[in-house]
Amino acid sequence: MIKGRKRVLAACAFLLVLSGSAGWGNAPDSPQERGRSESGTLGETEELSGSILLVGSTSMETYVRALAEGYMECHPNINVNAEFAGSGAGIEAVLGGTADIGNSSRSLNREEKEKGAVENVVAIDGIAVCVDRGNRVGGLTRQQLKDIYTGAVTNWSEVGGQDAPVVVVGREAGSGTRKAFEKLLDVEDRCAYANELDSEGAVMARVAATPGAIGYVSLQVADEHVNILALDGIVPAAGNLKDGKYILSRPFVMATFGEISEQNALVKSWFDYVLGGEGQRVAVSVGLLPVKDGSGAE
Repeated sequence: MIKGRKRVLAACAFLLVLSGSAGWGNAPDSPQERGRSESGTLGETEELSGSILLVGSTSMETYVRALAEGYMECHPNINVNAEFAGSGAGIEAVLGGTADIGNSSRSLNREEKEKGAVENVVAIDGIAVCVDRGNRVGGLTRQQLKDIYTGAVTNWSEVGGQDAPVVVVGREAGSGTRKAFEKLLDVEDRCAYANELDSEGAVMARVAATPGAIGYVSLQVADEHVNILALDGIVPAAGNLKDGKYILSRPFVMATFGEISEQNALVKSWFDYVLGGEGQRVAVSVGLLPVKDGSGAE
């Protein structure tokens, strides 16, 4: 999945110097304690080993799996385990001490931050609005999209399409994608969903198979089985996300309990990779906008 093994190995060598090294001691009480010696300092001669657990957003699955593959090439004695249970579940897990990192496809709210969760933005994603391949509508205005999702528009003929009912598809309550979409569109708690589905794949499949359906998914998972709509004449491409022209963009967050500098050696080395040049190129390779340039600089 990640091209250029020589480039990956070179990045690994740099990361090992950058992140230091640590032994794996007795079983810790929580993920946040893993990788620390009894004094809380890191060993300087032993190789990093152990495991990292990430829990959270289903929208981030492709990205996280690609990152894990590259990271484990750099750190063959570390296992990266990931569970995709939704953004809310990920943040709860990291706050509860049952996960090292909580993946969230939305910004953290005030309450989560007050409890100690720290928002570490690792990439920017676009939310693609998609319709079935038979739909002749190629784009909508922001207002038309709001009217469709709030039930003010119920037939495609009202927005320039064929005479056919609109089938409004979205994610389930608690989904980071849903929260981001509704907040960005200013339709929170006002959507008239016909179907509320629990994964990006389920939304894609329902829209592709249902005449008149409209749904939203992470841009990185939208494929040729659906048509992606322009919004206010702007398509969800990387350049338009970077310039802020496309209205539906959201952060991909890897939340920690406390700052990255307070985490154990394994988690620190993970963020060294994710926010470094190689990790940011992984973001680009799966259709995301990096938060740093190819050198890892801001």
